[in-house]
Amino acid sequence: MSKIVIFPQLEIPATLAAGPGPGNTDARVLDRFASAGIADHMQADVLRGMLECKAMLRSVMGTTNIHTFGVAGTGWSGLDAMFSAVMPGDKVVMFVNGTFSGIDGLTVRMKAATAEELAADPLDPKPASVTIVTIPHGESISAEVVDAALAEHKPKWAAMAHSETGSGRVNDIKGFSDACERHDVMGLVDAVSSLGVENFRIDDFSGVHGWASCPQKGICCLPLTYAPVSFTDRYIATLRQTGCRTFVHNPILEARHWGIIDGKDVEKPTYHRTHSAYAIAAFHEALRITLQETVPHRARNYAFHEAALREALTAMGCKVTSNMTSLVVLNLPETLAGREAELVQGCRAEGFGIWPTLSEPVQVRIGILNLLSRRNIIDIVTRFGAALSRMGAEVDMEAVHATLDRHFDRAVAAE
Repeated sequence: MSKIVIFPQLEIPATLAAGPGPGNTDARVLDRFASAGIADHMQADVLRGMLECKAMLRSVMGTTNIHTFGVAGTGWSGLDAMFSAVMPGDKVVMFVNGTFSGIDGLTVRMKAATAEELAADPLDPKPASVTIVTIPHGESISAEVVDAALAEHKPKWAAMAHSETGSGRVNDIKGFSDACERHDVMGLVDAVSSLGVENFRIDDFSGVHGWASCPQKGICCLPLTYAPVSFTDRYIATLRQTGCRTFVHNPILEARHWGIIDGKDVEKPTYHRTHSAYAIAAFHEALRITLQETVPHRARNYAFHEAALREALTAMGCKVTSNMTSLVVLNLPETLAGREAELVQGCRAEGFGIWPTLSEPVQVRIGILNLLSRRNIIDIVTRFGAALSRMGAEVDMEAVHATLDRHFDRAVAAE
């Protein structure tokens, strides 16, 4: 008989989560999560919270789409629900310019593969109906590239990430939407890293028919709550015609759980899956905070603080290659080239959670999700500068801090 081992209680220390995500959950969201009563998932206040979340989410996403709700889980859950409409044999063009759009591409290939194509290579199928358009790391997807691919392949679906955290690049969402509309293609967008960060309204992009995001980045909620999704009437009509091979992530069944039945809002949602009253309370508060701050204001705040971080890192001798406002992707000074993993591991060991890129070329990623203050940016810069110095780089921290001071002081003077 094996010995039963009962381990001590798990203690996880607080760290500075300065990576691409999950972000730093707002203390008010954590309070709502911890303060929620133990409630049946069909209890009246829980259901009311779901209906209110649905209404607030439409405002945050900027849409009148009736099928706008949250999919329980992480951003991958929302993406899986969105891609569930892709059926075996569907023609799809997928645009890839980093790690995560690459995984989106794998998802599309798995869903579009016929039974024979899937069996031939179950973990990495190569369906004839899917075209992967790969853009080099560090470059954004342009309107011209999208238009040319859709004109050539004439697919049913086209898919792209709005902001690709694998390389830190923002892609041309308007060009993508316009090309989809011009070629009568249904666009699908991975907005995991842009919702709540970039200032956009999804209804302004009529070529896009499916959107999927996540709770723990721009929405600043807990990772395992609800991934925002939104679908047009055309997407839902297509899904009704073809069906999809999933119960849990079926957008029509998920929508019923949020009080969306036959294209209308109803007062009494139907049961679809067991879920958490704690998660509803947290998601509800995160949406309240987002609306109170407003998406345009938050977007300006991200742009301002990313610019401060970018200037400081450049002053340290790093080369920034990204154009996102919640994440900086950089090359280290030439004297430290090739030591990216060592630097990241050293920072993490000290409670400073930065990340490397997950595919070649290896770079360093520093994120500022929900870290939008002068104090937080100075903390990030100070820690990173110290890490570079420990590895032998010559960093003039006095000059770096002077750069930060000028950036923030200009804003104070402007006010």
